[in-house]
Amino acid sequence: MGTFKDFDAPVFRDLTSAIRALAMDAVQKANSGHPGMPMGMAEIAEVLWIHHLRHNPGNPQWADRDRFILSNGHGSMLIYALLHLTGYDLPMEEIKKFRQFHSKTPGHPEYGYTPGVETTTGPLGQGITNAVGMALAEKVLAAEFNRPGYNIVDHYTYVFLGDGCMMEGVSHEACSLAGTLGLGKLICFYDDNGISIDGHVEGWFTDDTPKRFESYGWHVVPNVNGHDPVAIEAAIEAAKKVNDKPTMICCKTVIGLGSPNMANTHSVHGAALGDAEIAAARPHIGWHHPPFEIPQEVYSAWDARAKGQRLETEWNEKFAEYAVKYPAEAAEFNRRMAGELPANWQSHVESVVNQINAKAETIASRKASQNAIEALAPVLPELIGGSADLAGSNLTLWSGSKGISKNNGGNYVYYGVREFGMSAMMNGLSLHGGLIPYGATFLMFSEYARNALRMAALMKIRNIFVFTHDSIGLGEDGPTHQPVEQTATLRYIPNMDVWRPCDTVESTVSWARAIERKNGPSTLIFSRQNLPFQKRDAATIKLIDKGGYILSEAGNGKPQAVLIATGSEVGLAMSAQKALADEGIHVRVVSMPCTNVFDRQESSYKDGVLPKGVKRVAIEAGVTDFWRKYVGLDGAVVGIDTFGESAPADVLFKHFGFTVENVVKTVKSIL
Repeated sequence: MGTFKDFDAPVFRDLTSAIRALAMDAVQKANSGHPGMPMGMAEIAEVLWIHHLRHNPGNPQWADRDRFILSNGHGSMLIYALLHLTGYDLPMEEIKKFRQFHSKTPGHPEYGYTPGVETTTGPLGQGITNAVGMALAEKVLAAEFNRPGYNIVDHYTYVFLGDGCMMEGVSHEACSLAGTLGLGKLICFYDDNGISIDGHVEGWFTDDTPKRFESYGWHVVPNVNGHDPVAIEAAIEAAKKVNDKPTMICCKTVIGLGSPNMANTHSVHGAALGDAEIAAARPHIGWHHPPFEIPQEVYSAWDARAKGQRLETEWNEKFAEYAVKYPAEAAEFNRRMAGELPANWQSHVESVVNQINAKAETIASRKASQNAIEALAPVLPELIGGSADLAGSNLTLWSGSKGISKNNGGNYVYYGVREFGMSAMMNGLSLHGGLIPYGATFLMFSEYARNALRMAALMKIRNIFVFTHDSIGLGEDGPTHQPVEQTATLRYIPNMDVWRPCDTVESTVSWARAIERKNGPSTLIFSRQNLPFQKRDAATIKLIDKGGYILSEAGNGKPQAVLIATGSEVGLAMSAQKALADEGIHVRVVSMPCTNVFDRQESSYKDGVLPKGVKRVAIEAGVTDFWRKYVGLDGAVVGIDTFGESAPADVLFKHFGFTVENVVKTVKSIL
């Protein structure tokens, strides 16, 4: 590589023209999509995918494959064209169904739909941030498993990104940290075409990108002609020689190159070119084939199946030797990459829960969370933690935490004040495989991270988001830091399990269930203030798994009302139950640490916990509307529908009606 003869001009043109033709034709057939970026990045894609990317279309899950991330995911036809041409299970019929219902070629790349798509992209900036997480995972696993002569974890993470990704703040959060951590296996290609949806970007984006990334500690290759294969090849080779810094290759390109009348305009960004323009483009790019027809010689030149199988076979042979010399490490690597928990996991969890139950501690649930991590993590080496500059407040550190640095692996990430970047990086850590990430901040600042949480739920990946300081109970910091609507709105994210435990036992169970959940993320919400321990028998402890359960039955076994509470308000409900009983009113207390899990239970169980015809009062230090689906219009909610105030927690709880007297009054009002 390195001289023009290595890129035979007619062949190279045919290979790149195939990408352009598929992009034009699929978008035209759908009358929807973004042809400009695939057409503008065709040369970069050819050089990377044919000459550098280590992957096996026959096994998209090969552990040591290079990861490719299309951060500018609106140009999804680029990755679909590449996957189709190189031999993945993405036949032409799926290309023809671009952006259609239940196709493998949705409008933006979606993890789990299309073989070879490593993450769901489209919300700009998150793909590159996921990639930083993947590169970090490679670094951590390499440090843990590689041995002299056996680099079984040794792959690159490649990213395509555009102006939009560069403008989104989350990309800077992650890229800044990537430089600090020296993620040398991360190589990015910036599609610097100067066009976004609104037109030429100089009116709103004039950053000196090379200097900015140099200041982050990146290796930068500036001013690469993104249509010159020799220049692209030289840039990649230069990137691979730098092992202690991530690389940004800044490629000057023309959006929509190949379109004779629309190239280098915003018109080609996000709309079909039209039949007339496509007809003019075909001879312009030397492509004389009907829509969706690829000559066999082009398929043969793109086909990566034989090479991919050879690369994987070579790795398998090396891994087999590794397994002979390091059998325990090999078995552990296989277990973790398969996403399986240790064989003794269930028995260990039961033992831990029993021990914590026996201690009967009244502590803050954030401290209970730390105790749970301390007890569970020693048997779970894949657990990788972190906090957005709040480790001492979130209590996410445990005795076995080892901070990751530029020169060392570990199991704890000091993310700095980067809530969104942290959460999207955690998605990348999870997607890579071999690790189960958790990361923390205050519940109020889940707002900064919310779109990454939504993407985790959309991708159905195992990820654990830890949020502490969960209500007005954090007190004097005031309404800017006091979450009111956050718990409810997090519960509204489809496929997100939100746990708000009331004591040490529920906190431990919530951690265990989050770790075990393979088909989606979990949010764990903890208090700053101490919460009273609740006594339970063994059968009741098992019911915590159902998300909602009878914590304390009415004294006479015939409840006149049901109190439903979560987190810090469960103790209040228990006190109110006693006060009501003193007045001859018998109520049941239901603890509902996870409404999402409770909602998935069979109707017979839910009806047993919340019997029909019995009035209900929900108690939670947050917005009230969420609870109407449980209490109905004839029930009541003790909550807060305003912002908080700056004052000590006990003053605030009294001011906003979180008192035994108010709960008793509320129950009486509905009976």
